[in-house]
Amino acid sequence: MPSSSSLIQGISISVSEDDEATGKVRVRVRRKRSRASVSTSARRRRLLFRTARLGVPLLLAALAVSLLLYESYRLTPSHSSPLPPPSFADFGDLSRAARAAGSPRKSCLKLLDPEKLQNLELPEIPETNMSIKEVVYRSSLHHIEDDILSHTESSRFNSFTGYQTLTEREESFKIKESMTVHCGFCNENGGFQVSTVDREYMRYCKVVVATCAFGGGDDLHQPIGMTENSIRKVCYVAFWDEVTRASQEEEGNKIGEDNMIGLWRIILVSDLPFSDQRLNGKIPKLISHRLFPMARYSIWVDSKSQFRRDPLGVLEALLWRSNSCLALSEHGARSSLYDEAKAIVKKHKATPEEVKVQLDQYRQDGIPDEKRFNGKKALAEASVIVRDHAPSTNLFMCLWFNEVVRFTSRDQLSFPYVLRRLRPPGVQLFPVCARKDLVNSFGHRRKVKPLVKDAR
Repeated sequence: MPSSSSLIQGISISVSEDDEATGKVRVRVRRKRSRASVSTSARRRRLLFRTARLGVPLLLAALAVSLLLYESYRLTPSHSSPLPPPSFADFGDLSRAARAAGSPRKSCLKLLDPEKLQNLELPEIPETNMSIKEVVYRSSLHHIEDDILSHTESSRFNSFTGYQTLTEREESFKIKESMTVHCGFCNENGGFQVSTVDREYMRYCKVVVATCAFGGGDDLHQPIGMTENSIRKVCYVAFWDEVTRASQEEEGNKIGEDNMIGLWRIILVSDLPFSDQRLNGKIPKLISHRLFPMARYSIWVDSKSQFRRDPLGVLEALLWRSNSCLALSEHGARSSLYDEAKAIVKKHKATPEEVKVQLDQYRQDGIPDEKRFNGKKALAEASVIVRDHAPSTNLFMCLWFNEVVRFTSRDQLSFPYVLRRLRPPGVQLFPVCARKDLVNSFGHRRKVKPLVKDAR
């Protein structure tokens, strides 16, 4: 029989149709399940779960503290084991930070062992099979009418750089056995003057490690890690102006009677050709072959860095071993010159207007927005430049310098352009880890003082 059922506070009342008819109601009381009926095994499982949830983190914390105490004890130096003496300890003016930075660390730059470095000699000058036999530098020449237009386009062209026209710029990328190009020092009165004594010293150098600080910029960091063989054969040259000399003397770095501070030969430069000190710094950085006419090799190191490797060993590792002519540190953050341009504007290292002029010209010249050139990164950080002074490399550096003068002073933008236009063999960009092996970077200490002068 069909029935209806309702539940009132745990009491089930069932009423059938027959019961409704007779008035009878059957009441069933449902008993609540007692907690005592929960099994003992379930209670044990719950207890174990709670214990694990609370106990495991405490156990892991105890293990971590024990490991920390053990490592602290293991790394604490023993008072009975003295530190090894630093190399070239006679240069006692090296800062504590510089010595600490020069401590051994795992290297990704594979140099020869010390015995081979001590006996390393410059290789014989090979017979050149290059398409460029010589590079002739423009001097004081009569300028055609286009030069007047070029002069008005960029106030940074002057008697030092010469007034390169766009036509001359285009011709400089057309390779011939004899190339005639602008490459600074176009006029003997154009600026960047050094003494006769310093000029004779620079003619003597065959291998150069160079740096510069103009406008009172960075401190002078003594090189470390070299062999006595390199000390005998390598010229360490730092270019200063009078502002830097004054600021360094305040720091206690006085030039000796032999024109030396430690290993560095200090060369004082007068009559700097540009009001932009960054552009003055490009002269020893990019066209060192104009300053050291007899040199076969040079290594450029930014003033914020301390060179920490044997120069001859670096030449062997980055040039001679791979038959390269130019090696630069690659950019660690970006690969495209167009991405670099955005970063330069964002960081206020150049104005948006001058960057736009440069990029518009590069797009017009067919430079693509690509992150690779011949399968490799083409954007250089260029705080370290290792190069030979062969004609093809000298041409590359001259054209790079001309781009920096014509457009922005950010040489990272112009390097990929010159690389794609010239396509020279033997150019390599070494990784960031190799740059860190070559130098200790201390950053820029103080802001340089710009020159206030009329355009030449």
